[in-house]
Amino acid sequence: MSKPRCCLRLAVPIAMSIGLILAAAASPALAQGAAAPPVLNLDKGPLGPPAPSPLKPGDAFGETVTLPERTIVFMKGHTNWDAAFDTLTDAFKSLNEYLDKQGIKPNGPFITIYTQTDDTGFSFQAAAPVASAPANPPKGDIAVGTAPGGKALKFVHRGSYDAMDSTYEAITNYLDDKQLEAKDLFIEEYTTDPVKTDPNSLVINVFVPIK
Repeated sequence: MSKPRCCLRLAVPIAMSIGLILAAAASPALAQGAAAPPVLNLDKGPLGPPAPSPLKPGDAFGETVTLPERTIVFMKGHTNWDAAFDTLTDAFKSLNEYLDKQGIKPNGPFITIYTQTDDTGFSFQAAAPVASAPANPPKGDIAVGTAPGGKALKFVHRGSYDAMDSTYEAITNYLDDKQLEAKDLFIEEYTTDPVKTDPNSLVINVFVPIK
């Protein structure tokens, strides 16, 4: 799973000449308009990586958005790409247990904030947005913080987590074509609950903050 995400973080700034998440024309709210989404069901063959499901009409691919800063309860960690999905779902289960015990309902879908990636793995914050910080701050592995806000580009992924390599490759190509420079982080928002959803039927919004 490493190469596309690594390329998104490192190769894109090298290719850019101007200074996930991003825009040709910034909008103060969730943007309107965007490039028509490509059909991301590339046939990689039986020996290649799995391909994502085709996008549906209305799915964003390069849509300019403004992310609000949100209070989050999160678990910070580091894992390798092979164990990525299992590590993240375990973190979300722990967050669910904490929130249930505190009587707190998430104020939106789970998100993962990727703070560093390389060829072997990544550092992350697996997070649940909440309306306000808990009255009794969490201890141990769980903490309270703020999700990154600001200008970003939104991309939709449908299909398995393992198939996201192809989506990130398409995102990298999009940024190259538009000569956009991404910040050194990106965010995944899980429209479908990754703990309960069929792993092959995920719908994930990828936000790439731009400079």
